[in-house]
Amino acid sequence: MRLMNATAALFALVGLLVIAVVAALWMAKQPVFALRAIRVEGDVARNSASTIRANAMPHLAGNFFSLDLQRAREAFESVPWVRHAVVQRIWPNRLAVRLEEHRAAALWATEEGEDKLVNSIGEVFEANPGDVDEDELPVLRGPEGSSARLLVLYQKLQPVVQPLDVRIEELAMSGRGSITAELDGGAAIEIGRGTDDEIVARLQRFVATLPQVIAQHQRPLVHADLRHNDGYAVRLKGVSTGGAGTGGAGRN
Repeated sequence: MRLMNATAALFALVGLLVIAVVAALWMAKQPVFALRAIRVEGDVARNSASTIRANAMPHLAGNFFSLDLQRAREAFESVPWVRHAVVQRIWPNRLAVRLEEHRAAALWATEEGEDKLVNSIGEVFEANPGDVDEDELPVLRGPEGSSARLLVLYQKLQPVVQPLDVRIEELAMSGRGSITAELDGGAAIEIGRGTDDEIVARLQRFVATLPQVIAQHQRPLVHADLRHNDGYAVRLKGVSTGGAGTGGAGRN
């Protein structure tokens, strides 16, 4: 008797569960749960909320219950300039999306010749470089994965050359990790390899003595090589000379 009662109770429970599932599926298909609105919050400096919705909506499938939030997040993050998106359901038929946009800090020069952008934390991302003032951004160039270090290096090296009243226009890293800076006047400075602190110190020593060299010859800088252990070599316009501590002429 107890077995029969337990069996009957089990069948009743299963029946209730089936009814609940069927009811839930029926409710989920009702028009009232179709997505009606998307509230966009956070960074919208580069895109209007309407543009973001228009770009993401074709990639959103399902209703309030069936929408895949992971895919929805990816849909919003595929919109140009969007770095990160957090998507939440708002009962019964809305979505709330909080966005974080990329903040352009530099241009990234690719081997294919198609510039990309580097954000403020050193990530390379794809967007139209024409959306920013390219003249205000330095160009970074290097092996894949080096963008973050190059951005940090640029931020450390630019203040070093500031007393010369110049700006680093391009900072490049070779495949072996050697750093070269190109100034806005066209001069190139081969700084070489090392830790960030070693590279900064090497450039600081150069900047401290360069004005004396330029004053002596009254010629603008064309090229400098700081990779010498005992100093550096410079080439001024029309003149090739050794710098501080080189003990001789520099190499061209």
